[in-house]
Amino acid sequence: MGGKNGAVEEEKQKGKTITVDLSDYTIIKEGEAEILMHAKNEVFYNKTQVNNRDISIAVLRTFISKRKQEHEAVLLRATKTEQKVTLEHSSVQAIHRKPSESAMDHNTSNGNSENVKGMPEDGLSNISEEPVKATEVKFKRELKEPRVLEALSASGLRALRYALEVDGIGKVVALDNDKVSVEACRRNIKFNGSVACAKVECHLADARVHMLTHPKEFDVVDLDPYGSPSVFLDSAVQSVVDGGMLMCTATDMAVLCGGNGEVCYSKYGSYPLRAKYCQEMALRILLASIESTPLKLSYVYQCVGCDSFHLQPIGRTVPKNNSVRYLPGFGPVVPQECSDCRKKFNMGGPIWSAPIHDQEWVASILTDVKSMKDRYPAYDRVAAVLTTISEELPDVPLFLSLHNLCATLKCTSPSAVIFRSAVLNAGYRISGTHVNPLGLKSDAPMNVIWDIMRCWVKNHPVKAQLSDQAGSVILAKEPELPANFTRAIASLSKAQAKKVARFLPNPERHWGPKLRAGRQITSKHVSLLGPEAVNGAINHGEGEELEAKRQKTDEAYASDSGD
Repeated sequence: MGGKNGAVEEEKQKGKTITVDLSDYTIIKEGEAEILMHAKNEVFYNKTQVNNRDISIAVLRTFISKRKQEHEAVLLRATKTEQKVTLEHSSVQAIHRKPSESAMDHNTSNGNSENVKGMPEDGLSNISEEPVKATEVKFKRELKEPRVLEALSASGLRALRYALEVDGIGKVVALDNDKVSVEACRRNIKFNGSVACAKVECHLADARVHMLTHPKEFDVVDLDPYGSPSVFLDSAVQSVVDGGMLMCTATDMAVLCGGNGEVCYSKYGSYPLRAKYCQEMALRILLASIESTPLKLSYVYQCVGCDSFHLQPIGRTVPKNNSVRYLPGFGPVVPQECSDCRKKFNMGGPIWSAPIHDQEWVASILTDVKSMKDRYPAYDRVAAVLTTISEELPDVPLFLSLHNLCATLKCTSPSAVIFRSAVLNAGYRISGTHVNPLGLKSDAPMNVIWDIMRCWVKNHPVKAQLSDQAGSVILAKEPELPANFTRAIASLSKAQAKKVARFLPNPERHWGPKLRAGRQITSKHVSLLGPEAVNGAINHGEGEELEAKRQKTDEAYASDSGD
């Protein structure tokens, strides 16, 4: 491999060596990895996914750390058990051998070396004669470095960052079913030097076939396709070892958020709802498609008139003696019409309704990220998301929008602090959500939420509305709960109290997924790429086209002159 300022020599499988001119490529640096991107958009690279890659690296670091801790704990328990067995072995051996030794001495003195009557020939029937050696235990139970599979690698950037930035990682296998992508990935591996070459290997393969033919081989499987991961989930789950980790990214948010319900159902087995909480519902739909445990799944009933929603668990448990019975959930949880506004319900799901975050893990990841902030290109955004997640109620699925509540009633909105205080003063919990700066998670039932809003409207009257509108029906009822809007101490989260940023603006204009690899950049892509990038690409393309036409003209002229 040549220097990074000159040319790169790439060895192909046939043994031939070609030289790659770096002037045809743009060098993109992210973290400690650098990749070569061709001007013709041959291989997909998503700049906006730097947040996703940073979080994946942080999670992988925590996984390796906790994996080591768990292994040490198991090894310690096993060692203690072996020591106990060894002591029992010695004790039993001493008890059994006392009479045998005296008898043998007696027999030997008489010239007779026969076994003592009633004693087995091997001394002990069910206990090993020699304890297991400590070095042998260590060798057999040595924790191997984790193997990571990046199932859809494209340029290989994610695999390279794993290999170069995560300590204690073993082999990283990068796959892609596109020949151009595999060539680019191999080129990038060599471009990043000896460490990358030693730890990362790239193969041209269908990820599904590879994972199915390598069951329980990888400690970590990372799925980050262009679009839906649904077709890879079954094979990915089978490829992960017991106690391993599956990292999954879905970028088909339009489908998951209700843009095309039947497509979502065909891909994920769940029907989405178009509501303010649709991003969180999308995540819960993805989780439900990975693990279909009835006790952790629920259907969602969303009122079409107001912001009320209710969850219907699919399964339940009933204690029986010393065991537990698993039974279907009770239902229905809602009547035909909404008890708040008398409108109908839309039904969605099933979704994952169990906690989606392990708060201990979140705290560990956040601590790790803060301790090495210089190693995360998107540190500010990653830290902000993790901070918000760490303060989010983990056992409350989905969330309410305060603005939507007020839009239903057509009233002025109380501040988030005042509304939070009223919920807290009523004896319930409330928090923000990492998906929406205006979203609020609470374990307060909807009748309590609407009572608080009714009390608010009494002090902040609204104009008369048509009697059949949802807001009119809700306000026609007298509140059963007298709301207390006195400022509560816990009405601000710790992050808010310390003025820690939780929702950051996009780092630049036109921030979003770029064009799929192979597509030509035209003026219609201004909204995705920005006018500068589009104009540069178009001008570059026009220049190449003009040069091609000029060459054809010159060749034709030379041919005519020869005649």
